[in-house]
Amino acid sequence: MSKLTLPKDYKPLLSLQQTEQGIKSIKDFFQQSLASQLRLRRVTAPLFVKSGLGINDDLNGIERPVRFAIGDMNDTQAEIVHSLAKWKRMTLAEYNIPRGYGIYTDMNAIRPDEELDNLHSLYVDQWDWEAVMGHSERTLAYLKSKVDGIYNVLLQTEYMVYEQYHDITPILPEKITYIHSQELLDRYPGLSPKERENEITRKYGAVFVIGIGGALSDGKPHDGRAPDYDDWSSEAEDGRKGLNGDILLWNPVLETAFEISSMGIRVDAEALHRQLEISGQQHRAGLYFHRRLAAGELPQSIGGGIGQSRLCMFLLRKGHIGEIQSSIWPDDMRQQCKAHGMQLI
Repeated sequence: MSKLTLPKDYKPLLSLQQTEQGIKSIKDFFQQSLASQLRLRRVTAPLFVKSGLGINDDLNGIERPVRFAIGDMNDTQAEIVHSLAKWKRMTLAEYNIPRGYGIYTDMNAIRPDEELDNLHSLYVDQWDWEAVMGHSERTLAYLKSKVDGIYNVLLQTEYMVYEQYHDITPILPEKITYIHSQELLDRYPGLSPKERENEITRKYGAVFVIGIGGALSDGKPHDGRAPDYDDWSSEAEDGRKGLNGDILLWNPVLETAFEISSMGIRVDAEALHRQLEISGQQHRAGLYFHRRLAAGELPQSIGGGIGQSRLCMFLLRKGHIGEIQSSIWPDDMRQQCKAHGMQLI
């Protein structure tokens, strides 16, 4: 139970009925605003894909997907998606989406290796989005323009919640702060990556940490990233490496940095080859997705995921993600949460 945080003086601001209404309002408003802001159309996404094609997201490369055999296909192996980072890019090509436009979808997943706590569940729900871009837009400035757009939608949604529930006052700063993971290490050399995130996010309220996956000056990455979707090894305009990052918000209920989105400019053929070599995964170059990318069959793109339950949890000031979504939790966690006023669905 060491992973469970019991927020000090916690008292839910909404009843169960109000919470359910708030969840629907947030999801409806946010996805419509996001689609308008980033020029995205909604598409239908798979819950599972065939194993062995390199389509599923490897996350940090150690998480196990949930696998099963398809009885009517000679027990062909399928696996529930971790995310849709690669699938979306193939869909952009299949739908012939023009430059400057993109897609979004509801992504639902099961991640059995998650360590269960206030923020992490076996069940993952997020908006996955992907947009077509040009090679000339593989820049930090272009990445920031998309982050600014998403953050603008966050601000709009926060105000919508305030209009509906006046006890939930807006707390997000007017603008998001950008900082590279190397600069974070330089500022706080004695702290762990998570502790660095806490310090910088507590100070600014909303932060985009650039450069996730590549080794920093201490020889370690700020956090893990699979080598075959985000571009974390290219040089940006400021000379630092990385064209990806995480949106972090300061969560006043849990008093911690709160990741709401992971996103970035996707690898081109050159970056894919480089990152597979860096991570020692050159064998993946022969998989279906990787061969299509190397052959120039997939567009240049930028994309990411935005946590649905996490967004609702933050905006409704909840102390546990289980107050937003229905999942499986240890019995003792449920009991402690209930005793502390956090009623898990």
